[in-house]
Amino acid sequence: MATSPPVKPPALPSPVRQPEGDESVVLERLPKKTEPPQMYQVLMLNDDYTPMEFVVVVIQEFFGKDRETATQIMLKIHLDGRGVCGVYSRDVAATKVDQVLDAAREAGHPLQCVSEPVS
Repeated sequence: MATSPPVKPPALPSPVRQPEGDESVVLERLPKKTEPPQMYQVLMLNDDYTPMEFVVVVIQEFFGKDRETATQIMLKIHLDGRGVCGVYSRDVAATKVDQVLDAAREAGHPLQCVSEPVS
């Protein structure tokens, strides 16, 4: 049985000596500044068919508003044609839009809800 002699691992380079004195250079890490995520506002659009009471209930249920605030938002939607129900991150805003559209579809109402970036 022939065995080969063990192979020596390559030698590590010898440490580099720093010159003594004030000639050394120190690199400083600058912290990266990350931007906050883009926020999206969820808007409900006015139509002539969806009952105002249904809009108030949807705002209360999906956006966590009290009855007074939900009524004020509903009136803004009715008078201005659209109203902001809340401001969220992109994924949460998309989920809220889907929830509102599903609830409106189940109830047989043509209520429209969209999200758009906050400018």
